[in-house]
Amino acid sequence: MPRAKWAVAALTVVLLSTGIAVLQRTEGARPAAVTTDDALPSRALGLSGHRRLVRELEQSGEHTPGTGARSPRTAPGPLREVSGPLRAARPLRLRIPSLGVDVPLNGDRAEVAWDTGGPAPGTAGTAVVTVEGLPLGELRRGRTIEIPRADSRTAVFTVVRISPGRASGREGPPGRAQLRLVGGETAVLARLTGQRRTR
Repeated sequence: MPRAKWAVAALTVVLLSTGIAVLQRTEGARPAAVTTDDALPSRALGLSGHRRLVRELEQSGEHTPGTGARSPRTAPGPLREVSGPLRAARPLRLRIPSLGVDVPLNGDRAEVAWDTGGPAPGTAGTAVVTVEGLPLGELRRGRTIEIPRADSRTAVFTVVRISPGRASGREGPPGRAQLRLVGGETAVLARLTGQRRTR
């Protein structure tokens, strides 16, 4: 009987030693496994997949060299979602962060013009902006287009379709605010998804 107890005790010690060794190896390897740069900031900021994607798109647009530098007076405020169209206001500029575009509308560059016969960008309906000399074909779905307006608000649109041809952009649900960019042989359709205050 004492020999049986001794054997059980020896087996227990061996099993415990093996388990501790395995745990030590696992604990030692754990820090090397978590090496992604994005893991800590994403958790710390509490960003979901959708919000993180939107944040990455905005950050990539902010760091893309543009055709015009942003002045402190036109620095964008926080992006806010919209539940419906905005009130009418005169559009001032066209910004496409992913293409590095920041140009005046209906200004000296006549090749970037808002069709004043249609809705203003951000209001109900489809506003049409004709552009020449911009690489609209390089736009992708999910990218943003910004229209700073005279009411100190910037209407933010998200691209939903890029298609060949210069189709008229007045189709679509009458209550939805849309933007159609037409240039060369490319037409881009975008929907109003947010707004921000222009400082």
